[in-house]
Amino acid sequence: MVLSNTSPAIAGTISGGSNEKPALNNSIMDLVLSSENMHKAWKQVKCNGGSPGIDGMTIEEFPEYLKSRWVKIKRALLLGYYVPSPVRKVEIPKKSGGKRMLGIPSVLDRVIQQAISQVLNPMFDPDFSESSHGFRPGRSAHGAVKQVNGYIKSGYKYAVDLDLEKFFDTVNHDILMHLVARIVKDKSVLKLIGKYLRAGILDRDGTVHPTEIGTPQGGPISPLLSNILLDQFDKELEKRNLSFARYADDCIILAKTKRDGKNILSEVSTYLGRKLKLVVNKEKSKVAKTGDCSFLGFTFKGKKIRWTEKSFEDFRYQLKYLTRRSWGVSMEYRMYKLKMYIRGWMNYYGISQYYRPLQNLDDWLRRRIRMCYWKQWRHPRTKVRKLMELGIPRDFAVIAGSSSKAYWHLSKCYATNAGMSNDWLEKQGLVNIKDLWCKAQGYK
Repeated sequence: MVLSNTSPAIAGTISGGSNEKPALNNSIMDLVLSSENMHKAWKQVKCNGGSPGIDGMTIEEFPEYLKSRWVKIKRALLLGYYVPSPVRKVEIPKKSGGKRMLGIPSVLDRVIQQAISQVLNPMFDPDFSESSHGFRPGRSAHGAVKQVNGYIKSGYKYAVDLDLEKFFDTVNHDILMHLVARIVKDKSVLKLIGKYLRAGILDRDGTVHPTEIGTPQGGPISPLLSNILLDQFDKELEKRNLSFARYADDCIILAKTKRDGKNILSEVSTYLGRKLKLVVNKEKSKVAKTGDCSFLGFTFKGKKIRWTEKSFEDFRYQLKYLTRRSWGVSMEYRMYKLKMYIRGWMNYYGISQYYRPLQNLDDWLRRRIRMCYWKQWRHPRTKVRKLMELGIPRDFAVIAGSSSKAYWHLSKCYATNAGMSNDWLEKQGLVNIKDLWCKAQGYK
């Protein structure tokens, strides 16, 4: 079977070897390695892109590599002697400070992990909590934020802002595999998942470190495994009749009083440590009024959702970075990058019910774009000619074009504002932040 948008090389290769006898008839491994499931997994991995694993193989090189090897790889998977490659260690800075460790598997292992996840997810997801929103079909961070806001509207005034210390790095393999084995009875699949958990991490100096605990972020199966483990926590909170929302390892629990919140924090910290071997970061976890807590980049003022000040500051900083004068790119490319970034940010933060700073931000951004054009035009003659082409009278164009004042100062003079009008900038591709927010709010 060849699926649409699937590489013919991959499709033909994966279809091959279908006469191979499976280790267990009608097993979950059969479903994982079925032609249709593997095609779907490859399409998803290809769509996600990503950098190579420790073997250096790229997404583009993978189909040719697999063509002559899939039959042997499939046999190894069915008979249980396939050995995953260690993941490549990558550290990325966190917005809150410090670094987050990612483990990048090889493309082959990403495809296999994705195939496993596609089969196992429908087996586990229906039983997950309604308050769990991360890495689940049809759910998102917005759902988690709106659920918290709903609790606040119903009278909850305090929040237990729970921070799990290095969650993905501290997952206990024995506890996790016990939970997986409750549903998955195919020993070959359990064995393969265990191998992925213990595959090891290749450090920058070439040393492979064993992974006796943790499930490194970066593999397609890690989100599902994290939900399987933390579902036990969700069920415990539900048993206690607590109101909460969770997105991956970010969890917030609502309370009517500060005293209730402190009791909840103490009790759930004990539960997580004893039952799931997870550590609550006492310095970052807190009980506070809902307006003083943040969740997934949002906070709550009264009964309204707002982006946090930190989120908005990061947004403004990135806009400033994309409109820096020294960036040696064309204005077309600059406008494209701005459009993609602004639309992406507003798609996420557009549910914030806070409008006030957007008009000033639009004005500031337009002024910075005018400054970039002014710098790019560079020579006085070019500046005068460009302004006159935009309809500015010659006298005003000459005054502005021959001025020795700074770019930022001249970006607000009559000639540049009238010539590079708001409508003209929009035609060049500059998006209007305020309009995007209104659209996200459903106003137009």
